[in-house]
Amino acid sequence: QVQLVESGGGLVQAGGSLRVSCAVSGRTTSSNTMGWFRQAPGRGREFVAAIRGGGSTYYGDSWKGRCPITRYNAKNTVHLQMNSLKPEDTALYYCAADVNFGGTFYAREYDYWGQGTQVTVSS
Repeated sequence: QVQLVESGGGLVQAGGSLRVSCAVSGRTTSSNTMGWFRQAPGRGREFVAAIRGGGSTYYGDSWKGRCPITRYNAKNTVHLQMNSLKPEDTALYYCAADVNFGGTFYAREYDYWGQGTQVTVSS
């Protein structure tokens, strides 16, 4: 089993920054891919960013250049630094772990999920 706990969400004004974090415990290794997704009301789960075990990073089209993803294996944490936030970034942000090396970009490829942390961007 794997447990993922997100933190760091909140309310921020447009143009501001927010850092969300994911604490990972259980049967994962530093080789596993960790991802962030978001879901706004009435919409599906959208890929934000992912980091593979080797350190390669991947970003959704609307996020390239403004949300570096980092992981600290010694602390079993993954972080997403979100910059230049827009009201349309308002959503519930989820951390996810891929323990079966199924992929990177699609929610169905991930095996474990956190409960999510709410990010609200005001205009």
